Amino acid sequence: PEAAASLAQVHKARLGSGEEVAVKVQRPRIEMLVETDLAAINTAIKWLKLYRPIARRVDLDRLFAEFATTTRAELDFVAEGKNAERFAADFADDPGVYIADVYWDYTTRRVITLENVASIKVTDYEAIEAAGISRAQVADRLYHTYLRQVFVTNFVHADPHPGNLFVRPLAPAPDAEADASRPFQLIFVDFGMVAVIPERLRANLRDYIIGLGTRDSHRIVQAYIDAGFLLPGADRKRLEEVHDALFQRLWGVKLAQMRDIAWKEAQFFVREYRDIIYEMPFQFPTDVLFVGRAMGILAGMATSLDPDLDPWKAIIPFAEQLAAEELTRDWRGWLDEIGKLVRLSLQLPTRVDQFITQAQRGELTLQVSLATDAARSLRRLERSVDRLAWGVVFASLLIAGILLRLNEGPGWLSTGLFVAAGLALLWGVSRR
Repeated sequence: PEAAASLAQVHKARLGSGEEVAVKVQRPRIEMLVETDLAAINTAIKWLKLYRPIARRVDLDRLFAEFATTTRAELDFVAEGKNAERFAADFADDPGVYIADVYWDYTTRRVITLENVASIKVTDYEAIEAAGISRAQVADRLYHTYLRQVFVTNFVHADPHPGNLFVRPLAPAPDAEADASRPFQLIFVDFGMVAVIPERLRANLRDYIIGLGTRDSHRIVQAYIDAGFLLPGADRKRLEEVHDALFQRLWGVKLAQMRDIAWKEAQFFVREYRDIIYEMPFQFPTDVLFVGRAMGILAGMATSLDPDLDPWKAIIPFAEQLAAEELTRDWRGWLDEIGKLVRLSLQLPTRVDQFITQAQRGELTLQVSLATDAARSLRRLERSVDRLAWGVVFASLLIAGILLRLNEGPGWLSTGLFVAAGLALLWGVSRR
């Protein structure tokens, strides 16, 4: 085989008509092995459901269903061929991206025959540079390709590991300068694992990326809420503060620099936003499980290709484009907003009358919230008092145990007091 993986292996072949092809063949009895693995995972899921911090944040049954459905779909090579054709249609207008043709006459559920597009692996940095191709341009195209998949086409190649991505050098333009980077195509193969962004999340993800590109914490948190990513009762204002701090401290930091400053920044956020970190008000969106996986792999791959890649800089023009499209496309939304303003103006006299009536009756109420610094100081004071209280309990139990042992000698009661003191100490130290 030219390539081998857990479910199948790939062989070179030649059709009777002369075309070189790649034939991907499933391993024998692979369905039985997959079902055995899924049964084992399902057993682990049942145990995890007993642990409330996880069960509260993750719909484990839906998570398993999503994982099992995607895994079983990888065994259907006819579906994989259709996925490849859909992806090719999504990028038909982008000459920098290429998808192998599917030879349907030689494709079944367990065998798929594709155009042989093997070229330079995306992680073969020496070969990329030897071909005269800029690694930075490869990283940039890869990054933008995935932004488009997630936020525009909503159809994501969910397995972007190095064996599924190639860089194919193209002939330089006749008038190209001698030191210019050589043109290339980014080639995707293996569409067995794909993720479709559900309709209900698409607008929320667009709002998220626009908020990220414009550094609008309010819009980002609202996108979390609309998408159902937050647990009930999550402190919205506090989350906005966290995002403001992230933008202030990490905006413009390149991916490679993240590793160097990660520990320092982690200490800052644990110190300043300990309550949010321990509370973890997010619930896991099972719909985008494989999208998150793909973006995680992509981040590592893009960093290795170009340590100077600035993800924030890449997001800004993309977010601006989406925002402009949103304004030109959503004219119905503008009409709705105008309608809301008209209705509000008609209701205003009634609301003013209600306000004056409540004021005359002494029924007005005022809701206030502490300023950010004051709230932070209060939380620190609460934590200090809490630890002090447990410290007093620890000291009291310890002293009582010592006095009892000095007066009466070793016994079960003094030993119990020592154990209780130790537990009180551990609990007090672990308290947030």
